[in-house]
Amino acid sequence: MDLNEKIDMIGRLYLGLEQIEDCEEFSSLIPEVRTNFVYASKESATPEDVLAVDGRISVVDGFPKAIGRIKFGASGFMAHLLLEIQKKDSEIRSIIDFANNPKIAEFLKDYCKEKEWNFSVVDRRFEPDNMKDTEGEAISWMVEEAIRAAGGKIPRIFYETGAVGKEPVSILLGKDPLEVAEQICELARNYHESGQRTR
Repeated sequence: MDLNEKIDMIGRLYLGLEQIEDCEEFSSLIPEVRTNFVYASKESATPEDVLAVDGRISVVDGFPKAIGRIKFGASGFMAHLLLEIQKKDSEIRSIIDFANNPKIAEFLKDYCKEKEWNFSVVDRRFEPDNMKDTEGEAISWMVEEAIRAAGGKIPRIFYETGAVGKEPVSILLGKDPLEVAEQICELARNYHESGQRTR
């Protein structure tokens, strides 16, 4: 990857992150494990080639806030996940994770239907035992399962139900960090409004 591409990638992830940090509603969707926001080039081959937020995104004074700076190699799980997704569709270059619980799950099902987005659920209880200790293989299974559950298509959003010692999270996929940031902020605002209506 040449310097110009690195500069472009850092700039795009930074601008996407800025949108998220301005989106107060996203705070309620940040999971206990915190959020990461990752971006890969089409040539990225290992997590070291994937740009991410060092220390993840947390909540500070009610707003999402990056704990560290943007850098290559700052993510393990999410970088692996994006690389596995790219093997199925090289156009997907950025993903973000966010919280999941029964209320969010119900909202996502309706929201994706309304937006006509492919959506699926990965039930970690069915993860083969021989993959539970091997992160790379477990991620590969998760991606295959997310696509299978979406009728053979790449979902725009999928969530995993969690497993022993693992918090359930949702994942939003996109072609670029600016698209992902815009979509996750719109989703967060809609979720917030839907919560207001049901109170």
